[in-house]
Amino acid sequence: MRFSLSALLAVLLLASCAPMTREQAPPPPPAKPQLYSETFGITNPADVRTLIVLLHGDSADTPPSYQYSAARAFAAAVPDSAVVALLRPGYTDGAGHQSPGERGLATGDNYTADRIAAVAEAILDLRHRYKHARVILAGHSGGAAIAANLAGMYSGRVDGLLLVSCPCMLKEFRAGMKKRMPDTPFDQPVSSFDPMGTVGGVAPTTRAAIVVGQKDEIAPPKLSRGYAEALTLRGIATDFRIVPNQGHEILEDPETIAALRQLAQALEKHP
Repeated sequence: MRFSLSALLAVLLLASCAPMTREQAPPPPPAKPQLYSETFGITNPADVRTLIVLLHGDSADTPPSYQYSAARAFAAAVPDSAVVALLRPGYTDGAGHQSPGERGLATGDNYTADRIAAVAEAILDLRHRYKHARVILAGHSGGAAIAANLAGMYSGRVDGLLLVSCPCMLKEFRAGMKKRMPDTPFDQPVSSFDPMGTVGGVAPTTRAAIVVGQKDEIAPPKLSRGYAEALTLRGIATDFRIVPNQGHEILEDPETIAALRQLAQALEKHP
């Protein structure tokens, strides 16, 4: 039996155009794991005017859960707001909820590009959901370092920054911690980003509030002051506050709440 070349080509063409069966179709890509979060405040995204994303600290010894209490206080303090408390990559909270990724040693070693990117992606998703809201990224301790780095590496991703007890000068922070805790690996090399090295990328339109305890021995005031000065030199409106007689755990301090409320009001007037 003979086939002409044109007939053979027609058969091949029809075969190539035939729709794939369910068995032949490639499977959809797996959903990317998302950071665990809990949300407080207004429940309807269309009604939210201020979205606050909150990052906890390094919590080297205990699973972090205090961010949920702070998120509830933040939501009560800022009108028309929702507060999303994110569980940082690799962490497990006190109730056993987990976020994907590697936690690290919590020695200033986990302010890395991949972890910052995971938070930045979560914020982008939230911006799509809360379309009418100004976004404040708030961080405590190591979470503040990540927040500062994110603002510098993803310029314009957030409208405001609230940095509380920030180890915003990484080398100085780790050197100080090594003196306080000689047996810890704070002197080992890390690939973390230093907020002082990324500050040049912070969008000039960003507004910032930086709060630190006068007696903070973990992230002393000079670490926050240096970063606040760097922001100011870039022309970024910065509210810098030292809380008298207070230490490191000031996330729910009245001065922190007041700084947050004032930051939200400033963004409302000057979006």
